[in-house]
Amino acid sequence: MRATSSLVALIGLAALGACTPETDTGESNFMNLCAGCHGDDGRGTGPAAVSLDAVPADLTLIAARNGGRFPMVEVMSKIDGYAKGEEHHGAMPAFWPLLEGRTVLVQTGDGILTPTPEPLVELAEYIRSIQRDGTDAE
Repeated sequence: MRATSSLVALIGLAALGACTPETDTGESNFMNLCAGCHGDDGRGTGPAAVSLDAVPADLTLIAARNGGRFPMVEVMSKIDGYAKGEEHHGAMPAFWPLLEGRTVLVQTGDGILTPTPEPLVELAEYIRSIQRDGTDAE
């Protein structure tokens, strides 16, 4: 009887895991963490933008503002708050506590692969994917 109960419990836990797919992706984290200020489209027009002292950046023009190059490491540093050092100033919060977890190796430009939280890399990759050249008439 005990073995049957244990087996049923294990099957139940396995089924529960199968029914809860991994939903934290770069896009979902963007919608949860960034869209409130930067907008669903990343252009700085989220619902919270009107109550901020500073206008949120248009995240779709990061590469355009950098000569066509998307500065991946700088973007990740801005998101996680590392670029601000110990003191946090400004409207954008540091999201590093929400972006911890499994790490992946990222080339940071110094020839060294740096372990970086995977959710942070995925979020920066999503922001890279929404880049535009800034020439559209919208």
